[in-house]
Amino acid sequence: MERFTVRTSRATEMVDITGRVQEIVSRIGARDGVVYLYCPHTTAGLTVNENWDPDVQRDMLLTVDGHIAPPDARHRHSEGNSPAHIKASLFGSSAIVFVEQHRLQLGQWQGVYLAEFDGPRQRQVWVKFLGERSPQP
Repeated sequence: MERFTVRTSRATEMVDITGRVQEIVSRIGARDGVVYLYCPHTTAGLTVNENWDPDVQRDMLLTVDGHIAPPDARHRHSEGNSPAHIKASLFGSSAIVFVEQHRLQLGQWQGVYLAEFDGPRQRQVWVKFLGERSPQP
C-alpha cells in the first residue's frame, strides 16, 4: 500500500490529486487492474468529478456548505464541526479507478479530488493497486 499527504489551505476545498495517484501507478509498475483510494479521515472525503472547469468545484462546495450541511447552532458535537462530518459522509471515504496500460482510466473531463471540509489540515490518502504489474528492473 502507498500513502501520500495532502496539505489543505482552506476550511473547505477540493484538491485535485489525479497527478499524484498517476505518479504512484507509474512508479509501482501498475499495468492493468484497479486502484483503490481511501481517505482515513472523518471530515474529508474523496470524489471523482470534473477537472476542466474550476467553477464545478466551487459550485459543489457552495451547495454543500450553503444548502446541504451549513453551520447550525443546533449541532451538538463539541468540536463544532458536525457539518464537516456530514459532508464527508455524503462524499464518501473511497474511490475506485480502473488502470489500463499503466494509465488511470478517467473520462475526458474527470479528475480525482480530496474534498476538505474541516481545514486547513494535513490529510492522508491511501492507495492500493490490485492487478497486473510490469516487471521491475
